Amino acid sequence: MTQEPRDGRPRAEVDPVAAGDRSAVRIESAGRDPEQALAAISPLYEGMRWSSRRTEAAYDYRYAAVGDAALTLRTSRISGSIRGEIPPGDEMVVQWISRGTGVVDPDGDAMVMRPGAPTLFPVHRPFVFEYTDYDQRIVHLDRALVEGVAGERLAEPSGGFRFDHRRTPSPSAVALWNDTVGLVSRTLARGEVGELLWSELTRLTAVGLLELYPPGAADLPAALLEPGAQRIRQVVEHIHEHAQLPLTPTDLARVADVSVRTLQESFAAVLGQSPMGYVRAVRLDRARDDLRAAVPGTSVGRVAQRWGFAHLGRFSAEYGRRFGERPSETLRR
Repeated sequence: MTQEPRDGRPRAEVDPVAAGDRSAVRIESAGRDPEQALAAISPLYEGMRWSSRRTEAAYDYRYAAVGDAALTLRTSRISGSIRGEIPPGDEMVVQWISRGTGVVDPDGDAMVMRPGAPTLFPVHRPFVFEYTDYDQRIVHLDRALVEGVAGERLAEPSGGFRFDHRRTPSPSAVALWNDTVGLVSRTLARGEVGELLWSELTRLTAVGLLELYPPGAADLPAALLEPGAQRIRQVVEHIHEHAQLPLTPTDLARVADVSVRTLQESFAAVLGQSPMGYVRAVRLDRARDDLRAAVPGTSVGRVAQRWGFAHLGRFSAEYGRRFGERPSETLRR
């Protein structure tokens, strides 16, 4: 058994877990101070505005990870409370707790963690989390790998895949996921893992995630398949991928490597609307998805704000023109 570090700093070791040049990173950190926990864990998630505090019990934490850039199995345990924001990144993260409490989006449409229930962290947008006195298991998978496996299993999408983190996985998918993660964990515990076996285990875990959260494909306009529309398609795919982030005409023109005026003229010619008009349409679609999947207590205002609509009346009017019903009607169904 590896001895826990006593200074609270994460210890990274490069270990040969596979043949050839592949190597994996092991991370272990433990301590009894909230500031040590933040210094050790927050950088692993590019965390923003993280805080940690003591609760009734004496504070202590432990964080450990084993795997490689494609797949890591992690554990996180804190006797205390931790909160922060995580931006979207290059990994997909599935987690579940065995003790304590955990909430995603605690200040909005809160998604409460249930012990033993695997839950996907939001993929396409930043989110806030809050956990208290918990034990957590976490699986990190390279997002490009997951989307690549999805592309092999499904019809080639015209745009990027979308993953609905609020979807409730089926019992059979949860059972498959538990079996898969258990297999990977037991294999790692036995010692050195060969290149071929690790590759198969990684792909198997990606398949397990796709069973938990089957992706949807972003529907792109047919005009983008025409010759000469490659640059506009590139911008449209960027919009679908980053709709949760601030986007300006200058940002989008930079994606296509054209001037703002050229971009606007191209959008008008190919899609019959402006770049920012297309951005608003995509965000309205995302808002509709959220309203359809909403849990009791969700408000239209919260959903509108999540997708950048500051004025509720204007949001409702635009929503009605696009979908033929008020947002509140979608929410009630």
